[in-house]
Amino acid sequence: MRKKALITGSGRGIGRATAVELARRGWDIGINYSRSIDAAFEVKALVEAEGAEAVVIKADVGKVSEINRMFDEFYGYFGKIDLLVNNAGVSLFKPFISVDEQMWDTITDIDWKGTYFCAQRAAQLMIKDNNPGVILNMSSNQKDGCWPTSSVYGPTKAAVAKFTKHIAMELAPFGIRAVAISPGYTDVGWPKENPVHEAVDKIPLKRFAEPAEIARVIAALVSADFAYMTGSCLDIDGGALLPIITENDLNTDWSSVEATKGNAK
Repeated sequence: MRKKALITGSGRGIGRATAVELARRGWDIGINYSRSIDAAFEVKALVEAEGAEAVVIKADVGKVSEINRMFDEFYGYFGKIDLLVNNAGVSLFKPFISVDEQMWDTITDIDWKGTYFCAQRAAQLMIKDNNPGVILNMSSNQKDGCWPTSSVYGPTKAAVAKFTKHIAMELAPFGIRAVAISPGYTDVGWPKENPVHEAVDKIPLKRFAEPAEIARVIAALVSADFAYMTGSCLDIDGGALLPIITENDLNTDWSSVEATKGNAK
């Protein structure tokens, strides 16, 4: 029997790419969206073009009542759940002294509360069916790095990574795995004038990730090839967190290093 995956926030970006990648690998997909129904049905067409079955479900994962309805619809349609990809999230940034309650609630409700209660519902259904599935949570490399204006988003993503460890321990007796990933800069179609592009030269690999690259990692982690991995959070950020204050640059004769390149074998 084909496996069934529910992907929150799968109308665009990493969620969209993950839906297509999993469909390509034999999964049937529940496509969740909150605002753009057109984008969600575009993903449905892509999934079905890979020979998979798909259902589109509108729900705001920041509200537990809508989470419950989403799982009821998904389970009613497919009859089981083998995988939850907790992808839905919102990124909002302001200086700490300017953050208001509305912004705090928006990020926390979607990125943290939504992740928590979606994972809970998925686990409840997996346990009920004696089905050793997988829960994959979306953290961020901001769980470790400190970006300016990220005093809500960063700690929220750190909570997701820690939460993954807790549920991995509690769900292991049921054969359910919980893993997380922490992507860095990913090209989700920012306009060229967006200042985020200025970060490219600061990343050791000198580029942003493509959503499809992150999707392939997700597809691998939830496969049987990684059946012994649980509680881990994998960074996928092109080395963005590796540089610190590069004071060594002040004491290194880089011209001599360049000169030796021609002699390397």
